[in-house]
Amino acid sequence: MRNALIAALFAGIAVAGTAEARDQIRIVGSSTVFPFSTTVAERFGKTTSFRTPIVEATGSGGGLKLFCAGTGEGHPDIANASRRIKAKEVETCAKNGVTGVIEVKVGYDGIVLANSRDTAPMSLTLRDVFLALAHDVPAGTCEKADDCTLKANPYETWKDVNPNLPDARIEVLGPPATSGTRDAFVELAMEGGCKTFPGIEAMKKADKRAYKKLCHTIREDGAYIEAGENDNLIVQKLTTNPRALGIFGFSFLDQNDDKLQGSAVNGVAPEFEEIADGNYPVSRALFFYVKKAHIGQVPGIAEFIGEFTNEATWGPDGYLADKGLIPMSDTERREWSASANGLQNLSM
Repeated sequence: MRNALIAALFAGIAVAGTAEARDQIRIVGSSTVFPFSTTVAERFGKTTSFRTPIVEATGSGGGLKLFCAGTGEGHPDIANASRRIKAKEVETCAKNGVTGVIEVKVGYDGIVLANSRDTAPMSLTLRDVFLALAHDVPAGTCEKADDCTLKANPYETWKDVNPNLPDARIEVLGPPATSGTRDAFVELAMEGGCKTFPGIEAMKKADKRAYKKLCHTIREDGAYIEAGENDNLIVQKLTTNPRALGIFGFSFLDQNDDKLQGSAVNGVAPEFEEIADGNYPVSRALFFYVKKAHIGQVPGIAEFIGEFTNEATWGPDGYLADKGLIPMSDTERREWSASANGLQNLSM
């Protein structure tokens, strides 16, 4: 009798610890992918017999941390990311028993530096962005690696950075370190401007760690203000502070273009066509990751993948394009649809 009771208790614990105890898909991750994922989730709930998935904006890094923590009903099924999953995150997943992961690339997005329409638009170079926001900057021309001394960032106004820019205090609202947007911004914009100095570019070969630290480290003296994972909050703050710039995904600019305007970067405006053609220099791919062990346990995961990768969803005339998603090429969409719907494991 006692053994039967213990067996029953353990059986109950086992059932409670599996994903099967939950009948609603749980999605976490990127605030940039959040509006796209939410739109698909709402459509999915309305047009199928499955419950509407729960979507939370936790940031790419935070979402993948939750995703990789394990399997079972207490762990999310899908993680959105505004950058590709990192090798160390894949290792963490594997250590915690999350060994089957499906990668789905959903499209592209531009990272914009936007301000209020109540003030003049900005036209920046990647070098301007680096000099305005880097923790340390070259003290001189930095033409050669052995003649490239550094100093703590002294610039207070945009005019200090570039005499052609406004005499306005540098004040940039942006995402925290856990954000995929932040990761992509420092890689594309900050590093892009950093390596325009020949001496720093030469440093890359000699000391890659020092090069990355210099190019990727944002100043902490108040010029850059971490505004959390909620991009809508940055949008709201820009409307009340016309002098500030905000960093977020193109879709948020697209949805608020009556209030905000995007800065040109290297002479290219952050517009749909420019991002799609690869001309805009600060653009990146968007992804979501699916826990294969939960397919068949939580109802509707495979069907949700099918909805997201449908031409009527992510194609040039799909409903996500209306939300600001930059579609992949026809060839890319066919390849990623086949991989996702074939439930192929991630390959790094």
